[in-house]
Amino acid sequence: MTNIVGKVSMINGPVIRGVDMTGFKMREMVLVGEKKLIGEVISIDRDTGIIQVYEETEGLKKGEKIVSTGKPLSLKLGPGILGNMLDGIERPLKKINNDFGSFIPEGIGLISLDEEKTWEVNVLVDIGDFISEGEVYGSVEETSLITHKLIVPFGVKGKVVEAKESGKYSIEEELVVVEDKKGRIHSLKMYQEWSIRTPRPVKERLPIDRLLITGQRVLDIFFPIAKGGTAAIPGGFGTGKTMTQHQLAKWSDADIIVYIGCGERGNEMTEVLEDFPKLIDPKTNKPIMERTVLIANTSNMPVAAREASIYTGITIAEYFRDMGYHVAIMADSTSRWAEALREISGRLEEMPAEEGYPAYLPTRLAEFYERAGYVKNFNDTEGSVTIIGAVSPAGGDFSEPVTENTKRFVNVFLALDRELAYSRHYPSVNWLTSYSGYIEALKGFYNRELNEDVKELRAKMLRLLYEEARLKDLVLLVGEDVLPDEERLVLEISRIIKIGFLQQNAFHSEDTFVPLRKQIEMLKAIDHLYERALSSVKMGIPISQIKDSKLFEDITKMKYTIPNNNLEGIDELNRQIDDFYNSLDEKYSK
Repeated sequence: MTNIVGKVSMINGPVIRGVDMTGFKMREMVLVGEKKLIGEVISIDRDTGIIQVYEETEGLKKGEKIVSTGKPLSLKLGPGILGNMLDGIERPLKKINNDFGSFIPEGIGLISLDEEKTWEVNVLVDIGDFISEGEVYGSVEETSLITHKLIVPFGVKGKVVEAKESGKYSIEEELVVVEDKKGRIHSLKMYQEWSIRTPRPVKERLPIDRLLITGQRVLDIFFPIAKGGTAAIPGGFGTGKTMTQHQLAKWSDADIIVYIGCGERGNEMTEVLEDFPKLIDPKTNKPIMERTVLIANTSNMPVAAREASIYTGITIAEYFRDMGYHVAIMADSTSRWAEALREISGRLEEMPAEEGYPAYLPTRLAEFYERAGYVKNFNDTEGSVTIIGAVSPAGGDFSEPVTENTKRFVNVFLALDRELAYSRHYPSVNWLTSYSGYIEALKGFYNRELNEDVKELRAKMLRLLYEEARLKDLVLLVGEDVLPDEERLVLEISRIIKIGFLQQNAFHSEDTFVPLRKQIEMLKAIDHLYERALSSVKMGIPISQIKDSKLFEDITKMKYTIPNNNLEGIDELNRQIDDFYNSLDEKYSK
């Protein structure tokens, strides 16, 4: 089939208008101009089409050719993705740097996976076998942590008529040939192509009822994220969005991490690109890059590619999910992605909605977050995609459109607080404005794993924190001394919850990651202290006697002093609490 050719009639930054485009299709990938810039058709009206270009359009002239490719903007999905650093349309940055230098030149094409590198392939099917879509027909040890499973592309089903022996092959070599019922031949290579804007199908969506364990107390107990769930981390400048996502990438129990640096400052992405390869996975003592994909599209890169980077990341995540892996996506930040939408919309002269964002912003956000989920795959494995998106509201204003609309589509909202961050309270998650919609869904998980009613204990601690927030206003007006002892006790216990439990030190070996069992035992010890102290208050004992400075300090510092793998120290603290208040009660009851 001959390629259909149109002509450039108008150039407005990344937005191109073309004529003679009757035969082009919506969302089709095209090559624009002599440099063959990569673009995508986003509008067709009679013989006029609008194209967004994923590369710099400087030097492009009116009248240059627009050539159709006949297929949508797609990714090559196969071995070589893990451990790689890619741009917004899956081009490898290391290779571009080696071949072309520090800047990405125009017209280098849609290079992606290394076509020359050979991989040790274990072919799992024989001639005569019947295979269908989603089944595993081979495997490659892509890294020492992850086995890359070669799955039959969707839409392919039939009998194996040719199969290579296990051995070393490049991704372009044919491994298996399948003949379907209609006699059509399908050639299976090590990779498959998939349109970035089309969600990959699943056999069945399963209930979301398992915790994404992060080792961060404020998340795992107070505002839990479920595997296959969605979360937003909104916060103003300097509140720790990126660092929170780094902690989740390093410590969460996801098998694979996809980190999307979408429109962030170049120096911030440089830090990620330099630090991640040096990080050691604490669970395996191997480089964390062996289970990580980095997608970098900085603020000075083409704006259209920034818009595509989110879809590139989610498509890669779905591909690994289909193999039976649990994948976590860190999107930093969806605000920059929304700004790219706004810029392109403005160049298209579309009617702006609130704050200049396009009217379809909520739809695009919903489409992105709805691709999360816990699923059963066609090969009967279970996998999940968890999406954790950072939001950067200008001036920390959570009422702006991106934050407000994101709130509608996510189940966990981790509002970062500037005052907490500036007072060095990290993670700076504000317990009064954050929430998690997975508390009820995870009740069974906590019961199975911990045999504890976490929901009730969490609710009790939050009630104390809410009460403390109310009392703080009174204290500012009249001082703490005039409060009843029961309310003064609430202030003291809330201080322990905030400093001893919610605040966490990423640089302390015992505190950077805390197992679930220690988390719940710490909270139970704080609750035990509160109940014993409250009982003494009700006996009429003054708060000055009830608050033992050393005991309260030991409870606050237990996160550092008690090892994660030996919790006998918490039992000892509970005994000290009982001994102290037994003796105090006895003294005052005489």
